[in-house]
Amino acid sequence: MSNFQQMLSQALVSGQLWTDEPMSRHTTFRVGGPADYYVEAQTAAELSQVLGLCRRQEVPCYVVGNGSNLLVGDGGYRGVILSLGKQFSGVEKAGEGKLLAGAGALLSVVAKTALKESLAGMEFASGIPGTVGGAVVMNAGAYGSELADVLGSVMLLDPEGEVGRFSPAQLELGYRSSNIQARGLVVLQAEFNLEPGEEKQIAGRMEELAAQRRAKQPLEYPSAGSTFKRPEGYFAGRLIEEAGLRGFCVGGAQVSEKHCGFVVNRGSATAADLRQLFREVQRRVREHSGVELELEVKLLGDF
Repeated sequence: MSNFQQMLSQALVSGQLWTDEPMSRHTTFRVGGPADYYVEAQTAAELSQVLGLCRRQEVPCYVVGNGSNLLVGDGGYRGVILSLGKQFSGVEKAGEGKLLAGAGALLSVVAKTALKESLAGMEFASGIPGTVGGAVVMNAGAYGSELADVLGSVMLLDPEGEVGRFSPAQLELGYRSSNIQARGLVVLQAEFNLEPGEEKQIAGRMEELAAQRRAKQPLEYPSAGSTFKRPEGYFAGRLIEEAGLRGFCVGGAQVSEKHCGFVVNRGSATAADLRQLFREVQRRVREHSGVELELEVKLLGDF
């Protein structure tokens, strides 16, 4: 056991540590090589200890949620992948129209809790496969709504180990963006402000959106959702289709035949396949329409 590994172990009381952990187990693309260290923290104190240790030892560290917006290279990640354990996955009602959710809670669970409490506003999130923490970081959205519409406040851990509450305005939430990662902050919990509603109507809207997803999105294959951000004044999927790329493949990676805004793993894709396909799509769309597509998927590690 290395000295650093020993220090990591000592930083964890109830958390867990794995070495050479395949990231294909932790991303929705189902690809990715091994992380040197994969840590699942159960408390804010453990998070702070691990982050502080990585800073002092100058070891790269990256915080992941559900891996639903992430492509890790086939060579893996040289450093620590830090995830939030079950202690961060609670969701509860906290006053009139409010839900509190841990950063590790799935958005789908928050939406189901809102339905159970007859609270409207989270229907759009019921099919988003990410965690609360990841969704706050990227201001996740779907069907014309986004997290900023319902976010009340966010509890964050700063690089000095201090915990504080931040308003959405302080986080500079934009289209699929925030200042959270740039400031070295880690999401611990989010408060959602929702409206009283009729359970039947809320359930109906959730089913309506679920039906749209089943009809239009390639849910049968591993993917990271929308691969590219929506260019202003355009739709990424339409630009990709107009460039003649529906069904285009690189190895086991493919532009979905069902929805060109999605790149999928047909079962045998490597991270290299996916990255090459991303680049080819960007090149061909640029040549065809003059529009520069920006990746929504985060690239991490050694390719």
